[in-house]
Amino acid sequence: MKNRIFLSIIVPSFNEEDNYKKGALDKVTDYLKKFPYSYEVIIVDDGSLDKSRKLIEEFIRSRSNWRLIKNSHQGKAAAVSMGVVEALGENILFTDFDQATPLSEVEKLFPFLKKGYDIIIGSREIKGARREKEPFYRHLMGKVFNLVVQLIALPGIHDTQCGFKLLKTKAAKDIFSKLKVKHLETKRAYTGAFDVELLFLGQKMGYKIAEVPVFWQHYKTKRVSFIKDSIRMFLDVLRIKLNDLLGKYGSKV
Repeated sequence: MKNRIFLSIIVPSFNEEDNYKKGALDKVTDYLKKFPYSYEVIIVDDGSLDKSRKLIEEFIRSRSNWRLIKNSHQGKAAAVSMGVVEALGENILFTDFDQATPLSEVEKLFPFLKKGYDIIIGSREIKGARREKEPFYRHLMGKVFNLVVQLIALPGIHDTQCGFKLLKTKAAKDIFSKLKVKHLETKRAYTGAFDVELLFLGQKMGYKIAEVPVFWQHYKTKRVSFIKDSIRMFLDVLRIKLNDLLGKYGSKV
């Protein structure tokens, strides 16, 4: 195929007006100015209630390799899934709108593509990772959640929730088409444990996964209820395990 795109960058968005005004997308464009590969940026808006869509539309108007997809509000899993469906690149990266992990960190992930890995995930928990400005309570809750995930579903993976993951497109389209644990939330952001399901399915289907240390910076937000969402994410992990026990994911491919 001629003019094949090397990397599709998927950015889910929900009520990101504040992060937009702080220059989150400017950080992305600044890095991409010197990016040595062909790329596309797909922003999937998850039914934002603020001025996000209008601001993003204005931002991408003069950028031919940027697209905005307008979803109804279905949660982060559905937004990223839509981006995967629409992606044209050989590889797919999804990254959070606020750029808590800067896009430039993808350079740490690329070498693992050449080593034969299908899924390369940014990690804040393994040796070499750096995290800044994170409240102690959130760090503790994250560690507890990661421990639960390892015990129930994904032994050996230390950080499933970092929103910075690179996948070969075949693996991404294959896995995302099989996600079952999704949520419809009203007027609020919700991430859920779709990252856990993604990696669980990746392991089950025989895809090779690498966990790579990255830099991550905490950005304060009022859009997420950490206690309520942590409980719901724990229940999601149980649903994933139950789905597997009931054979809803099928056998290993």
